Amino acid sequence: MSLSGYRVLRDLQAQVFGHLHHLSLGYFTKHEAGDVMSRFTNDSDTLQQVIGFGLVSVLQGTLQIVWTIWVMVRLNAPFALISLVTLPLMFFATRWFSGQARKAFRRARQQIGNVNADLQESISAVREVQAFSREDENIQQFRESNAANRDANIRAQAYTGALGPTLEALSYVSLAVVAGVGGVLLLNGQGVLGTAISVGLIITFIGYTQQFNRPVQMIATQWATLQSAVAGAERIFGLLDEPADIIDKPGAVAIPSINGHVVYQDVWAEYNPGEPVLRGVDIEAQAGQTVAIVGPTGAGKTTIINLLPRFWDVGTADGAGGAITIDGYDLRDVTQQSLRQQIGIVLQDTFLFSDTVMNNIRYGRPEATDEEVIAAAQLSHAHEFIERLPDGYQTVLGERGAGLSQGQRQLLAIARVALIDPRILILDEATSSVDTRTEQQIQRALEKLLHGRTSFVIAHRLSTIRHADQVLFVDAGQVIERGTHDSLLAQNGRYAELYMSQFRRKGAETEEEEAAEAETYLFPGD
Repeated sequence: MSLSGYRVLRDLQAQVFGHLHHLSLGYFTKHEAGDVMSRFTNDSDTLQQVIGFGLVSVLQGTLQIVWTIWVMVRLNAPFALISLVTLPLMFFATRWFSGQARKAFRRARQQIGNVNADLQESISAVREVQAFSREDENIQQFRESNAANRDANIRAQAYTGALGPTLEALSYVSLAVVAGVGGVLLLNGQGVLGTAISVGLIITFIGYTQQFNRPVQMIATQWATLQSAVAGAERIFGLLDEPADIIDKPGAVAIPSINGHVVYQDVWAEYNPGEPVLRGVDIEAQAGQTVAIVGPTGAGKTTIINLLPRFWDVGTADGAGGAITIDGYDLRDVTQQSLRQQIGIVLQDTFLFSDTVMNNIRYGRPEATDEEVIAAAQLSHAHEFIERLPDGYQTVLGERGAGLSQGQRQLLAIARVALIDPRILILDEATSSVDTRTEQQIQRALEKLLHGRTSFVIAHRLSTIRHADQVLFVDAGQVIERGTHDSLLAQNGRYAELYMSQFRRKGAETEEEEAAEAETYLFPGD
């Protein structure tokens, strides 16, 4: 049974882990990582404990109870009914205490999830905590969540702990009934429904009643573990029942090698029902074109690019939809894996794994040779600083790339994308965290990387926007201006207003002066 318990734990955790990787990004924006981890570890452990230890005792006790009742009925059925008069009370007491305990254990499992969430968040944000001198406040907050976890567990244990004495009291009542009723009938010389009562029968039934009560007590001692496991199982299977918003439709095909002709046709999108983020967006990018997306914060720029690899799907709750196609293929008609294998993404917030530099770069293409990895690093101008690391490409990075500067992490992310050689490239403020000199190096590398590829770039740096084939100005979920950098300036609209307010130096007489001033404005710390 112990072996079975650990096998169940292994299979269950593997199933949960696989399911987590297929859930949409929207699920993780609504659920704390610490709580998800608590379901994966603590809640699944309770099931293993029940299967490995508690289940044996419960099954053994149940069989003992059934066997004892069967023997008593065979011996004298009418007197057996009298002996088991407290059985309905035991059943209802067990049911009531179980219901209350299960509610308490649900609360306890939620509280341990909150404790883990607080712990995970505090560790991840330790730099911010220390920077703002919030250590004492965080400690107090953790104490409160820990105390709530303690109170919830004590309440749960109180119900399960009360079950044992209640059943024990009822067992004494059943003994009193057997002895009292049997003695009265014996003294009066009466039987039960035509059956004779003897001293030997009474003593025998007292023994069987005691034998019946022992497994009941044994089950009661395991009840806390059982109820905790039930509460844990509800949370685990609740996670497994969580539907994946983005799934491959039946008959989805693997998209072949693409050219990169991308079309957004009347695209609507929302995260919360009734609150559209995109409203009828139309975009067409020919293969090899670079499309720059600009606009105020919250305009929907990131949503536009998140729809392309199907992190979210187009459509709203009220039926508005639209479609996105690549080379004529609707994204909803192709498999997610074949789609994402041909899209490279460099985000502003770079994530690196606790692994070697070499393996971090080849993450998207594990079969790549060391020479190909080094070539990608040279393309992104990361090779020089990698060579200066203690073990070069074999240096093991800390969590999320700890030990590297933000600019160095960004260079590794660009190298990682360069290695997979995507047909479509997405850059979300990819050069926002590097200095001017490094950015110029990256721009030269990106010119090679962007050549022949369709690219979508969210950026405010003039060096990226000025050379884009299209510039889209997005506001309130709509593309309100589109064209090249020069044509949009000539329109003297919102883009020109943004450019004039942020980039153009008063009194600049030439485009070169404007560009130089833009570099000064955009990199004030360099």
